Amino acid sequence: MPDRRTTLRALGLGLLATCGPGGWFRHARAQSITDRSAFSTPLQIPPLDSGNLADATRHYQLALQRGSREFLPGIRTATLGINGDYLGPTLLMQRGEQVAVAVHNQLDEASSLHWHGFHVPAREDGGPNQQIESGATWNPSFRVMQNGGTFWYHSHVLHRAGEQVYRGLAGMILVQDPDQSELGLPTDYGIDDIPLIVQDRRFGDDGSFSYMSIYDDIVKGMHGDTLLVNGTWQPLFQPTTRLVRFRLLNAANARTFLFAFSDNREFYQIASDGGLLEAALPMNRLELAPAERAEILVDFSDGREVLLQSLPMPSGFPVFQGAMSRIMRSLNAQAFDVLRIIPAANLSGNLLLPNRLVSIARLSADQQMPVRQFRLSMGFGSRSGDDRGPGTGARTGLGGGHGGGHSVINGRRMEIGYINETIPLNSTEIWELSNNSPMPHPFHVHHGQFQVLDRNGQPPPANELGWKDTVRVGSGETVRIVMRFEDFADASNPYMYHCHILEHEDQGMMGQFLVV
Repeated sequence: MPDRRTTLRALGLGLLATCGPGGWFRHARAQSITDRSAFSTPLQIPPLDSGNLADATRHYQLALQRGSREFLPGIRTATLGINGDYLGPTLLMQRGEQVAVAVHNQLDEASSLHWHGFHVPAREDGGPNQQIESGATWNPSFRVMQNGGTFWYHSHVLHRAGEQVYRGLAGMILVQDPDQSELGLPTDYGIDDIPLIVQDRRFGDDGSFSYMSIYDDIVKGMHGDTLLVNGTWQPLFQPTTRLVRFRLLNAANARTFLFAFSDNREFYQIASDGGLLEAALPMNRLELAPAERAEILVDFSDGREVLLQSLPMPSGFPVFQGAMSRIMRSLNAQAFDVLRIIPAANLSGNLLLPNRLVSIARLSADQQMPVRQFRLSMGFGSRSGDDRGPGTGARTGLGGGHGGGHSVINGRRMEIGYINETIPLNSTEIWELSNNSPMPHPFHVHHGQFQVLDRNGQPPPANELGWKDTVRVGSGETVRIVMRFEDFADASNPYMYHCHILEHEDQGMMGQFLVV
């Protein structure tokens, strides 16, 4: 379809600010923004698993298992993995196909696997209600109803999802859509179509994963001082094509990343959580909260070496005495190098980009539509985020002064036997998400994809106008989303909604809803 393409614009728009030195880590693990030579380990590409087609169904075999890996030179780390020692294979699925997955739990503890972003029956969702006991096998089967895009799967076991994902129980899913085959986008997996599963981790002196070892971890969720990309420390990627499609997955437990390139070059975002955007969006920085995904196109035809980085995000949290102010002001404030990129001497391929990617029908929102309200609150002590006093500290109604409550939604912690909401089948609803806690929360809804209506009454940015399953809700912010609940009714098996800071989810910032 050459008549619908234009030449990819020359890259190089500058950022307004440069990233100063930061992200200084302990011992030999320092990832200095200026020390490019340290990034010399070839980026590992997770194996691609296309399943086996039999009787009109595509079958996958997945084993949850223990293992070990040498992330840091000369030191082995105990891990969890799926069909391997850390993370899992990239599952390749086709839109419209029936799939069947046999998930064998070879661990000595219960687990689960959730198909994040998928529109599936509640009993096949892989949430806390589909727990897989040690030694057991779970056999979900469902039709792939998603648009072509980047999704993922991960542990969602009750109260232990954070630790199991941290140790390696996660992987990417690519859904191919035949209707998108003529767009001419890069699709050669591992060559010009590259998965980037970005995680921050913290290691003990013996190389073991350090999990929930300090008070800060309880408050803000697990933040590490060392980045892994596809399980690779200090990775190097050498593109052989002019145009590369990176599939970015923020698989961190709690950290938000602000991606940019060290030379401030422009790139194009072409997809968000639920698939392609209507058109490619030029940008030079991209913020992704935990569980969010984005696909970007980057031009390397200039042949220059460059670093993909995560820029620091300065905090506006007030300074006052006590740990909470220090913790909140440190939130996402570190700079990281993510990936060193050295293009090959001779690059192949073209720089063509479609004028239009897909058409997205906007869900209508009118005054007659049901509205549900969800208030995200947190704190640690005796008071909730609603409490404006008495006492000392920043009692602003956003929590985080002296004292606080637990991680809750609408004042309730998650209880496996309690259904928070019941939704009629084939209804369309507006969910109003408000955050009266001192930090942002990525809000994830199971069952499928939604659309963002507005942020504090203002239209969302252009890259949030596609399909989403996770949305960042800032401190003091109200975000409205609209979602259609269709196809699957079940009076017994609920779906989840929750904060995707996994430690907050495990602490209780999660609820359940039935579609009936």
